Amino acid sequence: MSTPTPADAASAQLKVAVIYYSSTGTVAALAREIGEAAEKAGAEVRLRRAPELAPQSAIDSNPAWAENQQATAGTAEASPDDVEWADAVLFGTPTRFGNVSSQLKQVLDQLGGLWAQGRLADKVYSGFTSSASPHGGQESTLLALYNTFHHFGGIVVAPGYTDPSKFVDGNPYGTSHTDAHGDNPVGDTARTAARVQTERVVRIARGLKEGLAV
Repeated sequence: MSTPTPADAASAQLKVAVIYYSSTGTVAALAREIGEAAEKAGAEVRLRRAPELAPQSAIDSNPAWAENQQATAGTAEASPDDVEWADAVLFGTPTRFGNVSSQLKQVLDQLGGLWAQGRLADKVYSGFTSSASPHGGQESTLLALYNTFHHFGGIVVAPGYTDPSKFVDGNPYGTSHTDAHGDNPVGDTARTAARVQTERVVRIARGLKEGLAV
């Protein structure tokens, strides 16, 4: 058996994990868009959802929440292995009082062992979110999420204003959407933002992977 060379490592397919929590389906829709964009950009993709922590009674009280639970039941739950496997990870969460949801936070909190071993460092990380109302904590949620990536020693890749479309959606920190309590489904603006962000993440992660392999 031959020993892999730096060139072999550089040419290996980029691995992207899309890990999200979604209650009523908005973040799930963004996650699917991001996963599809990453595949189109040539990456191998794992789409994973955070395990639900809310009681079933709470879920059943909201038809949209119950519908999304059923619709995403076939999506595998996230594990630390998915983060270790990936070259780049995009995390998605709805805003919870301007912060990360407890469901996604649990996924992050389970990464302590990998972090202690330095196995989360030098990966590319990015985030996406949604809220019910405009200015409902989208930017602060992404910034709070990015604090975790700094602790990992990760490379935070936000979209910035690197594409003309960013002056339409207006969020340089990551893809975000205002769903107006379900009255405003994910549309072209958010889908374009997701694609632009994902393509940038893949491009930077691929360049980083190739550079580190030299």
